[in-house]
Amino acid sequence: MPALRPPDPTALAGGGSGAAALRPLLETVLTALAEGAAERCGPLPAGGPTSPHARFGGTILPARGTGAHEALGTLVQALARGAADPADPHCVAHLHCPPLAVATAADLAASALNPSLDSWDQAPAASALEARVTAELAALVHPSGPAPDALVTTGGTESNLLGVLLARERDEAPLRVVCGANAHHSTARATWLLGLPPPVVLPTPAGVLDPAAVHAAVEALPPGAHALVVATAGTTDTGAIDPLPALADLVRAHRRHRPAGLHIDAAYGGPLLLSPRHRHQLAGLERADTVTLDLHKLGWQPIAAGLLTVPDRATLLPLGYQADYLNADDDTEAGLPDLLGRSLRTTRRADVLKIAVTLRALGRAGLARLIEDTYAAAHRLAELVDAEPGLRLHARPTISTVLFRPAGAGDERVAAVRRQLLADGRAVLGRAWAEDERGRRTLWLKATLLNPGVQESDLVALLKLVLEQAAEPAPPPGPAVTPLTPRP
Repeated sequence: MPALRPPDPTALAGGGSGAAALRPLLETVLTALAEGAAERCGPLPAGGPTSPHARFGGTILPARGTGAHEALGTLVQALARGAADPADPHCVAHLHCPPLAVATAADLAASALNPSLDSWDQAPAASALEARVTAELAALVHPSGPAPDALVTTGGTESNLLGVLLARERDEAPLRVVCGANAHHSTARATWLLGLPPPVVLPTPAGVLDPAAVHAAVEALPPGAHALVVATAGTTDTGAIDPLPALADLVRAHRRHRPAGLHIDAAYGGPLLLSPRHRHQLAGLERADTVTLDLHKLGWQPIAAGLLTVPDRATLLPLGYQADYLNADDDTEAGLPDLLGRSLRTTRRADVLKIAVTLRALGRAGLARLIEDTYAAAHRLAELVDAEPGLRLHARPTISTVLFRPAGAGDERVAAVRRQLLADGRAVLGRAWAEDERGRRTLWLKATLLNPGVQESDLVALLKLVLEQAAEPAPPPGPAVTPLTPRP
């Protein structure tokens, strides 16, 4: 029997022979992923930023290549060994989900076919699929809109930028953004990138926008200014949802005497629309002019899978641009779709494929079950915290984010407990400033649950780790650490 030849690292993934070229490489990748995870043996490698598990041996660009199997095996295994694994039940710091296997498999197909959605002749099927998916998802957000549509983005930052940009282009009046201190940082970055004045940022001591304060802020804007109110449905720190119906009413009232718009950043909370049990929390979302969604949070997609939805696709017309080699006028007149106005980007991969495969594979019912299981797990975690005398719960979770802290610990101790758990590789917890029952801004540990398969035993074990670490003597002073002070 002739010896099998090693795979050719120069073989192409596309074309008729693409599957044959990929198949042996996939086995190497899967083996390396499993071996790396076994070596890590936890939610992230122990040792902190200097951990040897996060290092890659040898040069990355040798004079002569090492071959496909060696390169894949070595580097994928090292990446897995040094990864923070969002599928681990103790990796709960961020809005960073474990992706579904079916979505990950679809993402491989998108990479192999490599369509680029900046012109139809590079992506005939992918552009048609994107049109179907974006129309259906936009109709879910804006069921009564005249022509709902959506753009596929890299996530909340790009979607929020587009929301502010489209508001600026909607009217000739100078745009002023009004948002809460609870808004995602990309709102302020969007005004900076677009050359607009910094947003009017309102305090949110209760965690959400106060409609009366928003009304006063809009009234205080210069006469004729175009006010864009930015609300949040699922804040990064606590998962809180602003009072969307009241804010929509307020914007509608202001439109009687000034240009005004409403953008809702629902990057986190938007998928609650798929749950019959929880969609009521998003009442008023459908009244927004633009809405940000992220399916690489409560949609379990590999990064990136963002959307910006609008109730009327005419809203997107300002994004149109003409480049003869991509959308020549005569080609467009002849019926070739014009894709250049579907994004701020030019080259754009087919992220829509994994989204479409997931939606079709699970359906509304399957996705609702994942969302509801995740929601229930977070509320169970809150109950466990509340029942533990050694811990303090900040508040019942709105979606799947739980803030808590060791009882009697100061802010510096809370921060140190988190860092030590990270350094030991035992747990990945986030941190957030929030007001306590006395109105003081204090530091809390943050658990953002996005794993629908987490078990109560996992949650109990996580809290035990925190309690054990909090009971340890404070470490001796090390390198100077900036004293903790909450930002206003």
